[in-house]
Amino acid sequence: MAFDLASLPRDPDRLIEIILALQDRNAHLEGIVAALKRTVYGPRSEKLVADTAQLPLELDDLIFNEASAANDDAAGPRPDRPSSPRPKAARNIGALPKHLPRYEVVIEPEGKACPCCGGTMHVIGEDVSEQLDVIPAVLRVKRIRRPRYGCRSCEGAVVQAKAPPRLVDNGMATTALVTSIVVGKFAWHLPLNRQTDILRGQGIALDRSTLVHWVIRAAWWLKPLYKLLVGIVLASPKVFCDDTPLPVLDRRRRRTRTARFWSYAIDDRPWQGPAPPAVVYLFAENRKGRHVHEHLTGFSGVLQVDGYAGYRELAKPNRPGGAVTLAYCLAHARRQFFEVYQKSQSSVAAEALQRIGMVYQIEERVRGLTAAERGIVRQSETKPILEAFKIWLMQRLAAESAKSDLAKAIKYTLNHWNGLTVFLTDGRVEIDSNIVERTIRPIALGRRNALFAGSTRGAEAWAILASIINTAKLHELDPQTYLADVLEKIVSGQTKVNSLHELLPWAWKEARTQQTAAAA
Repeated sequence: MAFDLASLPRDPDRLIEIILALQDRNAHLEGIVAALKRTVYGPRSEKLVADTAQLPLELDDLIFNEASAANDDAAGPRPDRPSSPRPKAARNIGALPKHLPRYEVVIEPEGKACPCCGGTMHVIGEDVSEQLDVIPAVLRVKRIRRPRYGCRSCEGAVVQAKAPPRLVDNGMATTALVTSIVVGKFAWHLPLNRQTDILRGQGIALDRSTLVHWVIRAAWWLKPLYKLLVGIVLASPKVFCDDTPLPVLDRRRRRTRTARFWSYAIDDRPWQGPAPPAVVYLFAENRKGRHVHEHLTGFSGVLQVDGYAGYRELAKPNRPGGAVTLAYCLAHARRQFFEVYQKSQSSVAAEALQRIGMVYQIEERVRGLTAAERGIVRQSETKPILEAFKIWLMQRLAAESAKSDLAKAIKYTLNHWNGLTVFLTDGRVEIDSNIVERTIRPIALGRRNALFAGSTRGAEAWAILASIINTAKLHELDPQTYLADVLEKIVSGQTKVNSLHELLPWAWKEARTQQTAAAA
């Protein structure tokens, strides 16, 4: 806002209004600068008060504007309050896992003669210690020999076995090698250029474009399994949803454009529900709400989301298939007050954080109970707290300047109140969307290392492979073992299209457990 001397009013009251407006604007801009400084230079944790159930919020995604993630498993300092004792570090000082193979090294003394009498000594005991060892990855060449057989009597009779199908037609890579490349990129966030350097260190010179082709081919084979997984997730009665930016290289303009990954997750474990945990990513060219509407065609249930306005159309009664119940994230409302407190040390913001912390304390106690049990506790304990909180917010709003950041935080909470309190009447609903926020982290890590997807096709392959790998990780499967076996069964034709459900991570894990038990 710029003024020259001639344009300034002479009315003192008008000058006072201008000064107050400039103060509010400066306070708002200072808050933005402070938030950016914390994002770049500050600690990751946003934990503020002594209530251990209040979830710290990360601002990792702030540099990408929207959809910054809230999470619930970081720890950090609590300013102006006595720190709680740090828990004792958990260290493995006992035996190493029993499933690992062992080899022994026996270290004998230089001599076995008795130092006193010179007689022969015998073993009376031993000391045994174990160390974790590693065999570095070994590259080898798989030679496939297919002998041809002919008949000495019939010259035209020749018999030869068919060549087995390959993941990459006429390619040099085995399924295990392609799986290793895919898992390295999408599970452990190693960009393909780094993997080419690793291979070069072992004497194998491959161009990055070759690895890109392998990744695209693996995604092609896995696309039917991915579609099955998407159908299962979106058919659930309760789904978490969030999105995150994904830069995609636009070769025509020779720069990147910002596309999106929409993440849809299900996880019934907090209330002992029947659905196995799973996550799928759907690629979209932008963040327009129409993409969510297309993805959720036919969906009617509870959608747990942040405050993005694009979701609101889903809640309209005239929506084809019926209105979707939107459950909003309390962690995002908490963030609004946290930002105000960090900037101004406002006592009102601090009290709001304490009241929200009381709700999280109750949620910590009911996590893992059935939906009915959670509902009873929430109605008896959480509901009175939130009812009082709403009245308190309305009173504070009346006393605040409408343009202040604190007023904006209060308005955000009140405007989303119905969605923020859905969990009170439905024990299946979580208090926040941290479950889906955690599924965004692998995408953010991969994006940080790889910088961008090379094309739309590459972004779609990213969505396919990340969905399957991250769902496998939710079930504590080794991605390399799981994906290599799945690809081998699909490529070889051992598992047909109508039996793909057997390769879903939870079904594969159960089958493998049964095989192990039967072999024991």
